Amino acid sequence: MSRIRLKGGRVIDPANQRDSVGDVWIEAGRIIAPPADGRADTTHDVASKIVMAGAIDIHSHIAGGNINTARLLLPEEHKAASQRPAHAPLSNAGWSTFQNGCLYARMGFTTVVEPAVTPHHALHAHFELADTPIIDKGLLCVLGNDDFLLKLMRNKEGPASVRDYVAATLNATKALGLKVINAGAATAFKYNQRGFSLDDIVPFYGVSSRAIVETLQRAVIDLGVPHPLHVHCNNLGIPGSDETLVETIKAARGMPLHLAHIQFYAYGQEGERKFSSAAARIAGAVNATPNVTVDVGQVMFGQTVTVSSDVMRQFTARSSARPKKSVIFDGDSNGGGVVPFNYRRDSFYNALQWAAGLELFLLINNPAQVFFTTDHPNGAHYTTYPEVFALLMSRDLRAEWIASLPKEAMAMTTLPSLTREYTLNEIALMTRAAPAKLLGLKDRGALGYGMAADIAVYDDLVDRARMFRAARLVFKDGALAVRDGGVLGLTYGKAHRLAPGYDAAIDTRLDRYYDDLYGLPREMFSVPEAAIFRDDPFGEVACAP
Repeated sequence: MSRIRLKGGRVIDPANQRDSVGDVWIEAGRIIAPPADGRADTTHDVASKIVMAGAIDIHSHIAGGNINTARLLLPEEHKAASQRPAHAPLSNAGWSTFQNGCLYARMGFTTVVEPAVTPHHALHAHFELADTPIIDKGLLCVLGNDDFLLKLMRNKEGPASVRDYVAATLNATKALGLKVINAGAATAFKYNQRGFSLDDIVPFYGVSSRAIVETLQRAVIDLGVPHPLHVHCNNLGIPGSDETLVETIKAARGMPLHLAHIQFYAYGQEGERKFSSAAARIAGAVNATPNVTVDVGQVMFGQTVTVSSDVMRQFTARSSARPKKSVIFDGDSNGGGVVPFNYRRDSFYNALQWAAGLELFLLINNPAQVFFTTDHPNGAHYTTYPEVFALLMSRDLRAEWIASLPKEAMAMTTLPSLTREYTLNEIALMTRAAPAKLLGLKDRGALGYGMAADIAVYDDLVDRARMFRAARLVFKDGALAVRDGGVLGLTYGKAHRLAPGYDAAIDTRLDRYYDDLYGLPREMFSVPEAAIFRDDPFGEVACAP
């Protein structure tokens, strides 16, 4: 059995409070204590280099119907636009499943979570994740606009029924956690409502958005799901949406809650244009509420495409599409929308969005409470991560960018006055140790003995963007996957999943519900392990007892 030694690097491991020059030893896919005989089958001299655990992205849209719709909507962005593509269009589309795994691995990422899959799309999403090489994966299942849940609430069936329904859904979809997207709004959209706030009532069901969030939050906690309920709040992207986010933080009532892509809610109504950064207010609320975690959804400049199951928001965003085309579909449960967008440096609004995201990173005190995302691809493609790391680590670099952006936009933010610079330890905490803990991945995100040997080695360059763009070495479960920024042999990681226990009586009810509503067996929408074409494709994450 091969034994590997990473010799003499600067090992940065916040989970074990380690920042020192030393060795890391690997055997049988795990990190081991230095062997008594000091013998290694392979030694990599990593002196003067940075050694970290593999990075973890908790929120990146890399699979599912919205992403595939985006590929079809924008053929000019991928190789399938050629007149006679050699393969089926989706297999060689730009940012395909294959490319996703390779590009993430090149940057030192070894785990990525797809954060929004409705139950009926879970099987296909798992097929895509299984086709994504090198990295481990996971998905968050979406509830909150589905008829069965809303009827349970309308009929006041109580928390036990909701808990069993959530557990049955997590088992059937082999999900790593639960997501709610603009709770109740997609259902209200079906009744021709075009706006929906935290205390608005869902027609026909008579329950508020707040009640849906609180009900699902309670179910997740009662089931012992490690990752708190993952919330896409109401009123995304609207001036004044900071009020919605702050009210949602208060609604957590001291219990764990995770708020997604909060940059898109960091918009106040100050100034002549009634559009200003409210990042300082939101950061203050997060700092005062340690039970709440957030991810940012940083905007970077350039062409992208927004994808979301927030059908109400995407319907409104059609007029801002660049290029001028979009897809809106009002399907079962959430529906969704795909709207291309180009963030421009010369735009007051886009420049302010860019600044607000960086403000949030720099003003939230605890790096273990704020998570690194661009809400790929909504704020920017994940390949921009190295540039964002560099901006967080250098106030001088931020000043260069600020000088090139509209002055009137920068005047509506606190960013020019912020001097904080993230350290390598803080970057490692935010992208390794903290997300592993948040997701319940007890053997990831750290370099202690017995941990999975997911490891990234970087050149310690002054140019941090260049440093993080191409890792010198990346090990996945102890196998060398990347050398000098180039992918070596392909391996396929696992999909992390939960299997919470529940009263099986809910299965009988759901079988009857599917038969009555769809005339189809419910098992058609579950994810059988045998359907996934990889050996041992899942890794189970334990729920708290």
